[in-house]
Amino acid sequence: MEIEKTGGNNRQALIRYRNAVLLGCTALVALTPTNLLAQQVEDSGSPIVLEAITVEGGGGRDDDAKSIVATQTTAVGKMPVDILVAPATVSVITAKEIEERGAQSIEQVVQYTSGVVTDFYGSDDRFDYFKIRGFTPFTYRDGLVVGRTWSGVREEPYAFERVEVLKGANSTGFGVSDPGGSVNYVTKTPKSERFGEIYGTGGSFKHKETGFDFGDNITKDDTLSYRLTGKFQRSDAEYDYSRDDENFIMGGLTWRPTDATSLTFVFDHLDKDGTPSGGGHPRFTDFDRKRFFGEPGYNYDTTNRNTYSVMFSHDFGNGLSFNSNARYSKADTGFGYAYVYDALGAGDPSDTMADRIFFGGDGSSRQFVIDAHFLYEANFDQVESRTLVGVDHNKIKSENNSYALYPPVWGGTAPGIDWKNPVYSGVPGTIPLTTAKTNDQTTKAIYLQQDLTFFDKLTVSVGLRNDWLDLEEKDRLAGTTAKGDYSELSKRLGVSYKLTDELAVFTSYAESVAPPSTGNEPTSGKQYEVGVKYRPDAFPALFTASVYDLTMENITTFEAPTYLPATVDKVRHRGVDLEAKAEITNNINLIAAYSYIDSRIVEDGGGAYDGNRFAQVPEHLASVWGTYTLEGNGTRGDMTFGLGARYTGSYYFDNANTRKSKDAVVFDAAFTYEIQENTTFQITASNLFDEKHIANDDGGAYYYNPGRAVYATLRQTW
Repeated sequence: MEIEKTGGNNRQALIRYRNAVLLGCTALVALTPTNLLAQQVEDSGSPIVLEAITVEGGGGRDDDAKSIVATQTTAVGKMPVDILVAPATVSVITAKEIEERGAQSIEQVVQYTSGVVTDFYGSDDRFDYFKIRGFTPFTYRDGLVVGRTWSGVREEPYAFERVEVLKGANSTGFGVSDPGGSVNYVTKTPKSERFGEIYGTGGSFKHKETGFDFGDNITKDDTLSYRLTGKFQRSDAEYDYSRDDENFIMGGLTWRPTDATSLTFVFDHLDKDGTPSGGGHPRFTDFDRKRFFGEPGYNYDTTNRNTYSVMFSHDFGNGLSFNSNARYSKADTGFGYAYVYDALGAGDPSDTMADRIFFGGDGSSRQFVIDAHFLYEANFDQVESRTLVGVDHNKIKSENNSYALYPPVWGGTAPGIDWKNPVYSGVPGTIPLTTAKTNDQTTKAIYLQQDLTFFDKLTVSVGLRNDWLDLEEKDRLAGTTAKGDYSELSKRLGVSYKLTDELAVFTSYAESVAPPSTGNEPTSGKQYEVGVKYRPDAFPALFTASVYDLTMENITTFEAPTYLPATVDKVRHRGVDLEAKAEITNNINLIAAYSYIDSRIVEDGGGAYDGNRFAQVPEHLASVWGTYTLEGNGTRGDMTFGLGARYTGSYYFDNANTRKSKDAVVFDAAFTYEIQENTTFQITASNLFDEKHIANDDGGAYYYNPGRAVYATLRQTW
């Protein structure tokens, strides 16, 4: 951004810029391990490739390719809202930030977001492992539910314009969710202009990747546009006998018969062929990450998914508009691996044989989900009213099988491995089928959201939603069928007040409900939150601080050695989130976050875990990422230097609180050089100094955090 240096307003502009910087710096000082307030993101201004996203319903426009700061979001509900006045804590990770940091996975996309912990499962690569405010989140795509990250498909970040992270309970928005938070992926869709990029990447672990994203108008009057996006990757993982291959292709068409009507169709195909894990390392040892104690012939993780999406919007005029999104997806997945599970491990030097478990699964799912809603906006003297009413329908049918072979000490025949002199035994002749289930889930809902803004200062937001859950689970091994029908009402009340045009305070109460396993009560949650947001006029930035108290009941957990579901009565988290995103000057950008979580398991009657901390929930989290651009001088192009650090406090590996991690700090870096206009060369390094620590100790093996990975990318845009 530029400061005006001529005219009578010069001194006033400089004073406003100085005050904004001072207030922003004051907020950043608060981002140290103390114990106060909360998170957030968004605004606009600054450059890069790709482009603007029109937030659903036409309520605002951000250019996610040109700024790390967003101003609009739909993460709080179905209708677009200014982040400053939204009575909730929201972080938006834009396309520019994703590219700037070179994020290769969803875990990397969100790891500089307050309240979010990642990498707590180490070299287990089956899912997108991260928690928001201490709980596994539900994910959505374009406002339509996908499911929990645990046991879900690892998403491809290159498919999305932005990733919106909502902190805390809010089932009245997108629907079923856990109280920790939710994530909304916003799909890249066609634009009414010509644009594009192509890139190639190479680096650590024999990584080879190429991708493209381009589009244009098909008709001269801009009524029909297309977009084609793709990524193809061949790579190893960081351990022996591994692979990390992917084919991703996505195409979209948008038809705009009038200025008031838009219809978009998007198809994408995701094909992943990887390996699920390095198999863990024997406890009380310190091997290199690349050492493999699994079984080479039984080490696969595959995903094949096709998704068809339709997005329709129409503006009737006079404040009334209609939006509807629908998606059908078909996914087939499978994995199998052997992992070390030897409680004693190397604690007995005379015993160099480590027990192993052979564990696998395969499944298929078919999902159809559709949402439709009306939005009515009106003004009454000094009152602005926005009313949203809608319905949605979600049907999922899935079949899942699990296989397990245990070591002789547990009555099985799984071969162990000599960790001093490993000799692979080959795949056992038979790995028994342990579970075989078919699930049929139908969710229907009706919802209402009402926002009233008085005198452009006070905003009151009310949300109501009722979900009807119809569940059926067939146990194909036992030949039994269990059914459940539930009707769940969730509520939200939020109030935001703008003290000035740049500063707002908010408070909210929100509830959540999530589908249970058949025969159990739905998982429920509630949260109370108070916060403040500051968005200076002088430069694009957003500073957010919040304090919350949230409770989750009827929780399903997954713990070693089998990672089968278990329940905990109640978990209560009280915490603080602080976050800053700022484009301080033309050449300095900054992202910073700090989180504090006081975690406690509550089991009525004094259960075994009563009073303990919830597993994988650090008390303290902090991160900072900054970039500095050295502008070109004619003979050379711009050079951008990026450096980040992520601090994760210690956390327990289990709900029994018998094993605990150590504090850790990991550094990341990036360098981008503009070879010529629209041509850049980028080098990114995650875990720059190759810091090594135990990310997970499941009682049978160690799993280390991801090691250093360096990638170089050549990118051409137009």
